[in-house]
Amino acid sequence: MELLDGLQQSALIELETLLDDGSLFALRPYFEFLADTAGSQFAAKIGAGITHLYMEALGYGWRANAICLSSSIDPHADFIYDGGNATGHGVVLAEAHGSFAKSVTAGTITSAAKRKYKKQVKPYITATSPFGEVIHGYSIAFGSKPTAAGSFLSVSETRISKPRSKSGGAPLTRPDAGQPGGTPAPIALATHRSNFMLMGVPEVVDWIDWLRVPHRAMPERDPIPFLRLQYAGGYYLTSAPWFWSRGVPSRWIEGFFDHPHWWRIAPREHIPALRPRDASLGWFAIEEKGGAEFLNGLSAAIRSGERRAPPSFALPTFDPVGFGFAESDSATLRARDKDDRAYDYARFRDGLALLGDPFRGSPRDIVFWSPENGLPFG
Repeated sequence: MELLDGLQQSALIELETLLDDGSLFALRPYFEFLADTAGSQFAAKIGAGITHLYMEALGYGWRANAICLSSSIDPHADFIYDGGNATGHGVVLAEAHGSFAKSVTAGTITSAAKRKYKKQVKPYITATSPFGEVIHGYSIAFGSKPTAAGSFLSVSETRISKPRSKSGGAPLTRPDAGQPGGTPAPIALATHRSNFMLMGVPEVVDWIDWLRVPHRAMPERDPIPFLRLQYAGGYYLTSAPWFWSRGVPSRWIEGFFDHPHWWRIAPREHIPALRPRDASLGWFAIEEKGGAEFLNGLSAAIRSGERRAPPSFALPTFDPVGFGFAESDSATLRARDKDDRAYDYARFRDGLALLGDPFRGSPRDIVFWSPENGLPFG
């Protein structure tokens, strides 16, 4: 967890230092002081982020690392996705590329997208992966000149023989919707393993690993506390400070929740994702229904005693919020507080959210997930 905390902190500092805050993508002048390797690494991170946003826009809500495609050093795409138009048919690949150089043009970015598709995506179309057959692929290249505002984006993808729908992408799903037949367990477990790690709940990660990895020792069966937080018109689950579940009298907790400035009296070192004493880092959480459905499905698999994941999990998906998509713009405008201020947060299709101003939320209570009996919900 210390490693993850450090990476989160460094990522935020890096972004705030090197990216200009404006309506157009632009690098700040500090970028020119980076060594070539550091600049290339930063461009690669931005390219990966842009790729994920593009895949979210197409309706792909479940993700995994594509390293499973090859055990050798042969180049392969970066990510595997499920959902969207691939639902029920297989999975798709996504290769990410980022480039920040004075020589960047629309043409060089287009060439990079095509080149990387041919080398790192096309050879794996129809390949078998632990998450299903690869039926489609994308190579997404993003670039910008360090000395000018604006950017270039190019996408190369598998040729489709029949006409695509007029929308050009997968239809948006609603909060009460999920994949027909459920989300395949392998990719649901991979996605939520990353999510709960980001949320600061390694105990759930341990149980996921126990279910996925043969001969792994069984984790402790102690109930895991979650803070239930009301935020932006909805409810979210996030990790709870340890002292709330270690013999603190319930009347103290109730009084804590009723306090108008609850976050000011909480020991900052025990608030997850805020250990650096910088509220702008945000707070990772998961939409309550999405989190509860997954945790209860995980408990059912643990309770069966067979140490085997089910074929699928019945999980909801959500409209993305906070990324500039048309749907997210309207959702953000609807989610305002009593002072008519829009909330500053981002939410992905799987329910994972980054609450940019978590202290505006209202903590409601602590709920406990039992590895065998699940999480009380509804």
